[in-house]
Amino acid sequence: MILYPAIDLKDGHCVRLLRGKMSEATVFGDDPAAQALKFQSAGCEWLHLVDLNGAFAGQPVNGAAVKAILKAVQVPAQLGGGIRDMATIAMWLEKGLARVILGTVAVENPALVREAAKAFPGKIAVGIDARKGRVATKGWATETDVMATDLARSFEDAGVAAIIYTDIDRDGAMQGPNIEATEALARAVAIPVIASGGVSRMADLIALRDTGIIAGAISGRALYDGAIDLAEALKTLRA
Repeated sequence: MILYPAIDLKDGHCVRLLRGKMSEATVFGDDPAAQALKFQSAGCEWLHLVDLNGAFAGQPVNGAAVKAILKAVQVPAQLGGGIRDMATIAMWLEKGLARVILGTVAVENPALVREAAKAFPGKIAVGIDARKGRVATKGWATETDVMATDLARSFEDAGVAAIIYTDIDRDGAMQGPNIEATEALARAVAIPVIASGGVSRMADLIALRDTGIIAGAISGRALYDGAIDLAEALKTLRA
């Protein structure tokens, strides 16, 4: 199972939100590229980047910070937030992103996901963010009647590289991930599923890994708070 350290970007800073609320942001640093280098030095295989302002604006906002990160590190990075058309997808992949995450458009324009996955094989992931199983879009501000499992299944034949599943009620709350829901989703589809939201201690990572089906886990606040030591976690997961 791959551990993805998260760098959430708001106004050019590294932050973590509590349950997706922009008003409840904790700033952890003002140099995202330096933070990315720290994660790389600890031995991470991937980085998970989120343009939080972009998710609400519907277009890239923290582009300068993302470009600085891509310039600073060698490890592959995936990015979500405000990516809603082919031009933006192509732009980010040309800038060196390894994978683009499509969230809101996966609900509003699923044809774009299919088009992008076909045009850029292995480089498109779908972000599914849910409250009580129902998908939320536009930076989690808009709740829909779409069920997370139904949305995931609808892309089974599209060629997407991964699904990033976030339980919004767990995100940033340091209360542990929703392992049951994440495992159920992973078993419902053939697409690799990456868990996000609530990973707060090493035991959470081990429990996710030990499902035998979850392909990856994203952690942010726990790494910044020191609740999880990234180097030690990577060593444990590889063992």
